[in-house]
Amino acid sequence: MSAKNGAVKLVAGNSNLVLAREIGRWLGLELTKASVRRFADNEIFVEVLENVRGSDVYVIQSTSYPTNDHLMELLIITDALRRASARRITAVIPYFGYARQDRKVGSRSPISAKLVANLITRAGTDRVLTLDLHAGQIQGFFDIPTDNLYASPVMVRDIKERFELGKLMVVSPDVGGVVRARGLAKRISAPLAIIDKRRERAGESEVMNVIGDVAGYTCILIDDIVDSGGTLVNAADALLANGARDVYAYITHGVLSGAAAARIAGSKLKELVITDSIQPTDAVSKTGNIRLLSIAGLIGEAINRTAAEQSVSSLFD
Repeated sequence: MSAKNGAVKLVAGNSNLVLAREIGRWLGLELTKASVRRFADNEIFVEVLENVRGSDVYVIQSTSYPTNDHLMELLIITDALRRASARRITAVIPYFGYARQDRKVGSRSPISAKLVANLITRAGTDRVLTLDLHAGQIQGFFDIPTDNLYASPVMVRDIKERFELGKLMVVSPDVGGVVRARGLAKRISAPLAIIDKRRERAGESEVMNVIGDVAGYTCILIDDIVDSGGTLVNAADALLANGARDVYAYITHGVLSGAAAARIAGSKLKELVITDSIQPTDAVSKTGNIRLLSIAGLIGEAINRTAAEQSVSSLFD
């Protein structure tokens, strides 16, 4: 691969080593040797074990569970690289934690996504590469160049390989996700439906109505994050009650906390497809109706283009 900012180096934290190695294989690069470990009191210590002076370094780290530990790893790795004289440091964050806290929801509540953006910037990061931000405006929280990639090309390719397109309907699980769902529906020339829901409290949702005629269609729910799984389970029930043939879900980030995997396993969802932006737990890996899509090639190509100072946005034209 070509580079204009020094030799390209990949450094990985502990959040998703499997994905980091896959990205390295796609680029034909070995991960830079680094030690990311804990002291007895869980204090994080980082040591970069190779020369990175003058290098274009990409730190691959999702800020997934345990979110705060993985965020601190990212910050400390960045500081170590800056002090080791790396020429440019790009934080590759397949899943950006705290993204759901992108605005004030009450009089005295924080905008935590902005705080985290400030921390990453002040640590010494030169640019950020992330995937399917929960809210697009988070790009503006960073005072450094930020590329927000989209998993939709990977999903579209998989959908075209597995389904008869003429019998598909794309469904947004809430009004806020309509733009995302409409974009995918346009790519596969499918009609669009919307789930109208009321969320009584965080982590719980109640489906109220299905907007659109889904009778006879195979429905594909599209969203960026699945956490408790309650929204998807309720949406699948509502769609089937309105005459849908089968219900599938394509979600970028499989947070799947708590009993979410068991909830999906016991649901009427035919299949939940998630990307490997978050390393799946054993419970998720063993759930029969959850399948993983690799985004290593997408992120690898974005890194390749960034290193060569080429367009990243043209990946999604």
